Amino acid sequence: MFDVVLGYLDSVDSESARMHRERITALVGDAAEWERPAAMFDPAQSIGLSAPATELRIATSDLITELRIRRPELVELSDRLAYADALHHAELARKLLDAHATLATPGAYASMLGIRDLIMADNLEHFLALERGRGKVLVFAANGHLKRGMVEWRLPPEPGVKNWWPAGAQLTQSLGPRYAVIGMALGVSDDNAIAAPEPETLEARLSKVGGPLFIPTHRRGKAPPPAEVADTPTRSGSSLNPTYGQLTAESFADFEWLVFLDSTAYPRGALPLTSWNAEAS
Repeated sequence: MFDVVLGYLDSVDSESARMHRERITALVGDAAEWERPAAMFDPAQSIGLSAPATELRIATSDLITELRIRRPELVELSDRLAYADALHHAELARKLLDAHATLATPGAYASMLGIRDLIMADNLEHFLALERGRGKVLVFAANGHLKRGMVEWRLPPEPGVKNWWPAGAQLTQSLGPRYAVIGMALGVSDDNAIAAPEPETLEARLSKVGGPLFIPTHRRGKAPPPAEVADTPTRSGSSLNPTYGQLTAESFADFEWLVFLDSTAYPRGALPLTSWNAEAS
């Protein structure tokens, strides 16, 4: 992403771009150091708070400052679009560096997940700005990323419940009624190791009706009264995929609509569920 930013800067001031490129390249170092899978759960494996990484965050902030100072130079629409894209990539780089620094901080895993969703929200707003005047933007992602309410998640081997505000909550604040989200729920899926829902859970009650269902939760009389679902038990999840999200009472406020399917196969082209997932869950 630095290439996008420095490429733009090179088109308006090659000498400034050269100085930023030399500074940033020296600090980035070996890309493999930023890609250690073990850093996701072991802060000691992350380089996010190392001296070069800390200096790189400062260098990135300096790059953003220079871009913003140069904004009055823009005249043509094409210049403004290229500038907006460069600034977006620079700010994205800074947030990713923030996420790496958070990974290096013991006990801050949920904060990193919040940064990740903030990045998603910023990306969606950037795409929306680029598409302005050309119609609506449709985005597909997991329920947990696009829901309006706070995420509560157990992700082994991290202990306890993690809480953070997802991209949907961020977009609700910035877009207001312009943002609408459809959640998806499922009865059973052998391929995804999701067994039949336990009695009295929301999925079990919807299974009795039979799918597919499209439930407009925002319309009066179409969704069950809040008191009726407040104490509804939550079904068990997938025995292989701890990221699978079940319906809760809050789901009727998190989404404008709910799509319910009786069953589904495994997503075509997705990475296979492995024994590692089973051990992690």
